[in-house]
Amino acid sequence: MNKKDITLVIADDHPMLLKGLNDELQSNGYNIIGQASNGIQALEVILKLQPQIALLDIDMPILTGFEVIKMAREKGSKTKFIILSFHKESYYIVQAKTFQIDGYLLKEDTFFEIEHCIIQVLNGHIYFSKSIDDQPINLASEELRRLKLLTLSESKILKLIAQEISNQDIADSLSLSIRTIEKHRSNIIEKLSLKKENNTLTNWALVNRSIILSR
Repeated sequence: MNKKDITLVIADDHPMLLKGLNDELQSNGYNIIGQASNGIQALEVILKLQPQIALLDIDMPILTGFEVIKMAREKGSKTKFIILSFHKESYYIVQAKTFQIDGYLLKEDTFFEIEHCIIQVLNGHIYFSKSIDDQPINLASEELRRLKLLTLSESKILKLIAQEISNQDIADSLSLSIRTIEKHRSNIIEKLSLKKENNTLTNWALVNRSIILSR
């Protein structure tokens, strides 16, 4: 495919980074059909223009890059999404895998890496930056594997925990006893390989809220 035929939307709340990415892509022959400086603008532009690829920052105002992707897909967008971020921690990699994002790049990457990612994504592959160590990627895959071990009831309870709902309120909403809820919590802790300490599950659920609620 000719580069000028590849339609792109780019979004970043840092003006200089946005301009730099735009200039680099355009000087290399890519067709930038839209830009955005916050999440809601990005969502609107993507839904209106339906680019082949959208390159999004994670930490944007109003909506994060992950939220933009989730909402665009819910509205039927066929755009392929590449995250371009400073974050390489496993927490963000888990989110990327949870949302089944097509590509994940670091802002420290060279343009060659960006271009390689675009090509791989257009060819139907999932691409993670070569700058990301295998460890966070493997850890992300393991965390998702553990979440898949949960039953439907356990997943529902975990989502309620992530919303800071008390055991009593969870029990009342599901018409279950407190003892049953506590048993479910114990099973969830076991399946997620968490330490059996006070508030361990609650703290883990709050840290991973966006991942849990997206499932």
